[in-house]
Amino acid sequence: MKKLALLLVILISISACSEKESNLIVNGEIKGLKKGTLYLQKIEDTALVNVDSVQVTGDPKFSMETYLESPQIMYLYLEKVDNNQYDDRIDFFADQGQITINTKLEKFETSAEVIGSVNQEKLIEYRKMISRFNDQNLDLIKASFEAEKDQDEEKLLEIDQKYDKLLRRKYLYTVNFALNNKQHEIAPYLALSEVFDANIKYLDTIYNSLEPKIKKSKYGEELKSFLKERRKEEKLEDKVQAQEVENS
Repeated sequence: MKKLALLLVILISISACSEKESNLIVNGEIKGLKKGTLYLQKIEDTALVNVDSVQVTGDPKFSMETYLESPQIMYLYLEKVDNNQYDDRIDFFADQGQITINTKLEKFETSAEVIGSVNQEKLIEYRKMISRFNDQNLDLIKASFEAEKDQDEEKLLEIDQKYDKLLRRKYLYTVNFALNNKQHEIAPYLALSEVFDANIKYLDTIYNSLEPKIKKSKYGEELKSFLKERRKEEKLEDKVQAQEVENS
C-alpha cells in the first residue's frame, strides 16, 4: 500500500513538472479589428507552430500566454478572411514577462509597436540602421538597371565594387552590433540570421564574446552547433581541394 502511495506521489510530481506555468504574456490592441483569430507562434524544429490563440469578436484587445524556455523570436499572426499570410504576421523578440503589441488592422505589420523586451528594443535599433543599408542597396540596383540599359560596362563595374563595399559594411556593422550586445540573446541570433555565411572567424569572435548565460540560451546553443557544422564542412572542403591538387 505504501509503495502504491509513493508511486502516486511520484506520478503527480512528474505531471506537475511537465505542465509548466506560463511565464510570457502577450497582450495588446488591434485598432479596427472586429472579427478574426490571433495566433501566438514560434519556430520549433524548423516548423512554425501555434502555442496559443484567441478569437476576436468585437473587442480589439487581446491576451495570450505561453511558457518560454529562453528569449526567442516569436510571431503574432492574424487570420483574416483574405487568407493573406504575409502582411498579417508580426515578428518580435519575446522574453519572460509581459509583451505589449499595439497595431492597426490596416498596415498590421508596419504600424506595430512592441514594448516589454530589451532584446526587442535592440532588434528595433538594429533594423533601423539596416534599413539604411537596404535603401542604399536599392539605389545601386536602380543604377545597375540603368547602366545595363545603356550598356555601360564601366559603370556596371563601378556599381559592383560599390555593392561589395556596402555588403562588407553591413556585415561589419552586424558583427560589431552583436559584440556590443554580448550580454543579450540578440547577439547569437544576429550571427545566425544575418551573417551566418560570413567568415567563420567573425562568428567565432561573436560566440567567444558571449556571456556564459547567453551561451546557454536557445540561440547561444544553436550558434555553437552551427559553428561545429561549419568547421566540419570547411575541413571537408580543404580535404577535397587538397586531393584535387594531388590529382592535377
